[in-house]
Amino acid sequence: MKRIRVALMIDTASGHGRGLLRGIANYVRLHDPWEFFFNPGDCDQVLPKMGEWDGHGIIARFSDEKIAREILKTGLPVIALDIPESMKDIELEFDNLYEVQNNSHVAAVLAADHFLDRQFTRFAYVGYYGQIWSRLRQESFQQNLEEKGFAVHVYPIPVRGRKRLRWELEQTNLEQWLKSLPKPIGLLACNDQRGREVLEACQGAEISVPYEVAVMGIDNDEILCDLSNPSLSSVVMNTEQGGYQAAKLLGKLMCGGRPERRVIVVEPLRIELRRSTDVAAIDDRDMASAMQYIHQNLGNQMTIDVIAEYVSLSKRTLQIRFKNIFGRTISSEVRTAKLNHARKLLQETELSIPEITELAGFGTTSYLTQCFRQQFGMTPSKYRRNIRGG
Repeated sequence: MKRIRVALMIDTASGHGRGLLRGIANYVRLHDPWEFFFNPGDCDQVLPKMGEWDGHGIIARFSDEKIAREILKTGLPVIALDIPESMKDIELEFDNLYEVQNNSHVAAVLAADHFLDRQFTRFAYVGYYGQIWSRLRQESFQQNLEEKGFAVHVYPIPVRGRKRLRWELEQTNLEQWLKSLPKPIGLLACNDQRGREVLEACQGAEISVPYEVAVMGIDNDEILCDLSNPSLSSVVMNTEQGGYQAAKLLGKLMCGGRPERRVIVVEPLRIELRRSTDVAAIDDRDMASAMQYIHQNLGNQMTIDVIAEYVSLSKRTLQIRFKNIFGRTISSEVRTAKLNHARKLLQETELSIPEITELAGFGTTSYLTQCFRQQFGMTPSKYRRNIRGG
């Protein structure tokens, strides 16, 4: 049997890269085995020696012009990841490339809606220099909020030549900028690594997170997010499905096919809520506490009476103040939060529907199915099949 050799030049140090690799592994496990060449970690990208390697395809992050030219020079089928903005002006044969892109627009809109749901009226964005995906996320975040009448403070990234400063040199700049922002404010970072840097700068500037600055990342690198202080909320991208589809497309190319679909889009799934945005930007601390209680007790059978007792208010006072501040009833907030929790369990676990019913705090599976269909237009079982490409 002919052995298929594929070079994976992917950043394995990031959650985004590891998600793509899991998807590639899932594809290979279900099809003919491939032999892989890759360097673990976030080291310099190195192509195998082509005369010795005798490879058949490449999935690669185009980190710079030199490596891009070396990859294209091989003449092998290539799936490109994260082509930097600076390379779009270089005369490379991009017309022959197949590419994996993130749906940065929807990811940024999800983040904006999350902040709006928590009553924020001030917003900020911190990105990276020279990255298309970072610029697209900024533009979508700004456009979505500006259409609703809100301005966005954009961090002016300090650069030296055509490169951003090392973090050790940049941190003081970011601290000063964060101090200058109006508070409270909802801040979107272009990815989780940038979000972690923002949290570190907030600590250095003695800015309270999430009460003064609520911080959201993108990609949901779970290790990075959980090790941040406080833990970092993030938009979850369906990178495993993206990796699976990239491997599937490369398989067709290596067999001589020329698929019409040239771009694989990695879609956002949801927001993973952690401490960095677990707050409502309101002056009413009782209502902020009520909202926090709801999202921390999703597996319990919550009633309005229980929530009212927790915040030491009468049931009627709680209902009136909650509706006045958030524009929706407390019952609808509980229902939506539980449905989003059920959706998360469908995405990330192999739990049965009855088990998810219990963990999401629904009384019966039939009631969960009824509410889920009303909210998302399909049953929980169909939603799970769709997410997993079944």
